[in-house]
Amino acid sequence: MKASFLPCLSLLIAVTGPLAAADSLGSALENGTVSLNTRLRYEGVEQTGLRSADALTLRTRLGFTTAPWLGFKAMAEGENIVAADGDAYSQSGLNAAGTGRAVVGDPETTEVNQLFIAYTTGQTSATLGRQRLVLDNARFIGDVGWRQNMQTFDAVVLQDKSLAKTTLTYGYLDQINRVFSRRHPQGRWKSDSHVVNANYTGFAAGTLAVYGYWLDFKHAAANSCATYGISFSGTQAVSPDVKVLYRAEAATQRDHGSSPLDYRASYVTAFAGLGFKPGTITVGYEQLGSDHNVGFKTPLATLHAVNGWADLFLTTPASGLEETFVKATASLPAALAVAASYHWFQSNVGSTKFGGEFDAQLTRKFGKFVTGMLKFANFRRDRLAFPNVQKVWAQVEVTY
Repeated sequence: MKASFLPCLSLLIAVTGPLAAADSLGSALENGTVSLNTRLRYEGVEQTGLRSADALTLRTRLGFTTAPWLGFKAMAEGENIVAADGDAYSQSGLNAAGTGRAVVGDPETTEVNQLFIAYTTGQTSATLGRQRLVLDNARFIGDVGWRQNMQTFDAVVLQDKSLAKTTLTYGYLDQINRVFSRRHPQGRWKSDSHVVNANYTGFAAGTLAVYGYWLDFKHAAANSCATYGISFSGTQAVSPDVKVLYRAEAATQRDHGSSPLDYRASYVTAFAGLGFKPGTITVGYEQLGSDHNVGFKTPLATLHAVNGWADLFLTTPASGLEETFVKATASLPAALAVAASYHWFQSNVGSTKFGGEFDAQLTRKFGKFVTGMLKFANFRRDRLAFPNVQKVWAQVEVTY
């Protein structure tokens, strides 16, 4: 964690002085829980203009969380990522031998993933330190859990559930610990950011969320932005075996804080679908607008979950982005689950076609702790400005 957290952390430790007493500390440790996660993954990439990438990586994450005592608990978690051949892919530019190969965003690293102390009283909690933070569907604030090195935040996060069916969240983000690892020049963003989110589940038709995110990054100034938005999502049963799924969201964004830009851009998305006992099918649309040749920004999002698994649009093009998609999921015999989707992409300004992408995934759980996965993404371009990209994954994850 950064030095700016030390005074707050020292004050919190001082307030929790009784935890240092042998009996209390012993009880909190004795009744604590150990968490262990290992994820072995192969990712292969074929991309126009680059040599192929073959990344076989193992992520090991070990953590310990104390039992609550007088409302307090603490958590520490370390993480290690190793590769069978670290030069068989570009580790986001960290390895010279990977130059000219396609990027796989899983660099080798060893670091502190989470380290926090939390206090809960009644329906209110406060968490100080390095932590995961996921708001709503992670479209704006997420942990990028798909990558081997997840995104975490050095932050103070307050959450209150005192109002019926309402969750209020405020966070001050002091540093963003990004997936590129601490070794990368862009692996840590100094931040002076505030996030506010209110979520209400009291409507029979679904969940309402409103939010404001004021993001300011000193060393990544062009990503500084202020975003205000509202979403509504839910399901409605139309028969014992069929339900309707839906979501709609709109947001507006402008430059903020350290940003050298001057723009106003909008975001809208909507989808509707049907859910059956065997699975679901949905169709939807998403628009990330553009203004003064600046695309709508989502610098803290879990981006792999949207706009196709080939990850061609981790940054919104200057002309904006429009996506139309159809997605389907199904449960199969032998405890298998399948998901597939197709995406059509074009610019928001000028409606220039970018290309289309097909994605598919097959998963299976083996007992309580093990999950296997096969996954495929294939983006075919309509413009030479974009590469053709094909990716395949094979993964086994053990969580305890």
